[in-house]
Amino acid sequence: MVIKTIVMFALLIVPICLVIINVVQSWPLLFAMYIIVGVGMAGIGMGVMHDAIHGSYSRNKILNKVVGWSLNLIGANDDVWRMQHNVLHHTYTNVKDGDDDINPPSFLRFSPHAPRQPIHRYQHWYTWLFYGLSTLSWVTTKDFIRLNKYRNLGLVKSPATYRRYLIKMILWKIVYFGYILALPMIFSSFSVGMILLAFVVMHFVTGISMSVVFQTAHVMPDTEFHEADSNGTLAHERFVHQMATTCNFAPKSTILTWFIGGLNFQVEHHLFPNICHVHYRKLSPIVQRTAQEYGIPYLYKKTFAEAIVDHYRMLRTLGRS
Repeated sequence: MVIKTIVMFALLIVPICLVIINVVQSWPLLFAMYIIVGVGMAGIGMGVMHDAIHGSYSRNKILNKVVGWSLNLIGANDDVWRMQHNVLHHTYTNVKDGDDDINPPSFLRFSPHAPRQPIHRYQHWYTWLFYGLSTLSWVTTKDFIRLNKYRNLGLVKSPATYRRYLIKMILWKIVYFGYILALPMIFSSFSVGMILLAFVVMHFVTGISMSVVFQTAHVMPDTEFHEADSNGTLAHERFVHQMATTCNFAPKSTILTWFIGGLNFQVEHHLFPNICHVHYRKLSPIVQRTAQEYGIPYLYKKTFAEAIVDHYRMLRTLGRS
């Protein structure tokens, strides 16, 4: 985890510093630097901050908190993430109106329980574009929208807490846009338009990387989608629910596992979010054997490519039926 953290922060910081100090002179190299930064942002998001905010990066709570701030450093907000991901997604995985990961804007349909519109018929083609734009939306507007939403849901306990979250969010975003946009615009030789275009390309790399990894774990032909009954009760016990709504992929790919923070072992992550992802590969066969023993589904795809193809098919199915 320490080596991964150093590598991902280097991918984030070194290229942007080279732009700021004017080492980078040509526009192809500028875009290359921002693409590398995008890879670093995705790596921090999936392989560093994700564990830290779950409390599994270290046994030290203070270190988890500090490393978790890396999400703020790449433009998002750790307080909102805790509510959206740790609370809602992990508690209500693939549950209508509970899991924000399957409650996208109305032009996308990620659940059979969501209303279907004519435009959804084409979502298996255009969804990928919006995956690429997802983190751009995230760092500009989505955090503010979700903070207000979660205040209305009661997840933000008091007006004072809301104000603290909001001020912290604004200050961190100033830091982010300061080093990723303002400093390159001021000190590099490139035009404002060129920097902005490179910034958008960077976010497309980050957005599509993170979106595809997270969505292929849940929006799949084999995973279940649930609604609570009139009493607010779900069909399965918590562990069974997680296994029925979650799918692994590429369990033998060491490189992919390293880069995406073990999120190809989503089943193990959802069962044991407090365990660092470096242990998921060893946990996986134990979980699989136990699932077989008790007749519980253990969903997985052999390769990442197979998972992406099945996710594409699921998007098409959701758009047509």
